[in-house]
Amino acid sequence: MTTVEDIEKAVTKLTPEQLARFRAWFEDYDARLFDEKIERDAKAGKLDKLADDAIRAHRKGLARDL
Repeated sequence: MTTVEDIEKAVTKLTPEQLARFRAWFEDYDARLFDEKIERDAKAGKLDKLADDAIRAHRKGLARDL
């Protein structure tokens, strides 16, 4: 399998059990990639402005309880 189309075809041929196993693997894989990107962005300072804005809003009493 070298293309997205090949992968799509293969996925359609999976049994329900195999699809569930693949889905669980892919969700974990995708979450790891997302976490790694957030980590890189944080280290690069790309999230600093968002954090500063949130802290400023909290200090002004504009934050809401979750």
